[in-house]
Amino acid sequence: MNLTKEQLSRFERDGFLVLPNLLSADEVELLRAELARVGQVHDVRNMREGDGETPRIIYGLPDVGGPTFSQAYYNLARDHRVLQPIMDVLKEEVSLFHIKCNFKEAIDGGYWQWHQDYANWKANDNAPEPRLLTAMVMLDQASEMSGCLYFVPGSHTRGIIEPDWDDTSTSYALWTVGKKQMIALTEELGDPVAVTGSPGTVVLFHANMVHGSGHNMSPRHRWQVYLVYNAMTNTLGPVPKPRPDYQANRKAVALKVSTARSLLEVAETV
Repeated sequence: MNLTKEQLSRFERDGFLVLPNLLSADEVELLRAELARVGQVHDVRNMREGDGETPRIIYGLPDVGGPTFSQAYYNLARDHRVLQPIMDVLKEEVSLFHIKCNFKEAIDGGYWQWHQDYANWKANDNAPEPRLLTAMVMLDQASEMSGCLYFVPGSHTRGIIEPDWDDTSTSYALWTVGKKQMIALTEELGDPVAVTGSPGTVVLFHANMVHGSGHNMSPRHRWQVYLVYNAMTNTLGPVPKPRPDYQANRKAVALKVSTARSLLEVAETV
């Protein structure tokens, strides 16, 4: 599935693109069931909240032979509806940087500070350019009440905004965009917009997009999956302490687009 010229122009202008209902209800149910299964695995790839039972983040879903491997997510990373638009935007072949799932449980699912992903990937993984692209897959209804993402349209054009290190606000330490910078940015570009949608919706967004999300105050869970791709020419540089491959994959292997009609079709693992 190729993006149109209008869609590519919109992405270039805004830094994100919403593709509504890209996956079917059956595919979403499969992906949810797989997360529920691997969420029971006790491994470092499952990062849990304070009670030790509720997952906050799950990594390693596409890693063949790993404890949190899922065939469905392996297939998703290569699906023509996701991978081809990624390559259309980056204009070259890509490798898979990582897949992670963020959980927001009903009523008390935690928030994420304002940040740019590339600021973290530059600092942690020595990615030379912001030529990484994220495909976010909604597995539940994403609403403002349920703690959906917010984007600042056009913020991807501002490069890296000098970040602050925040290891106290949440259970996940992060390079963040500070209060003064956020106020100045929104005065220039306008207020953030809520990224809402139904299960099966996919959202592509730039590595420098300023984004964050609030608490899930709704009585329903909100699960979202993030597939991050790296341009093949954007080779990660050396770092003193490389993160595990399931967080920052340094094996730059170009992905091939799968022509399977559905995630329910079993693709051969390699």
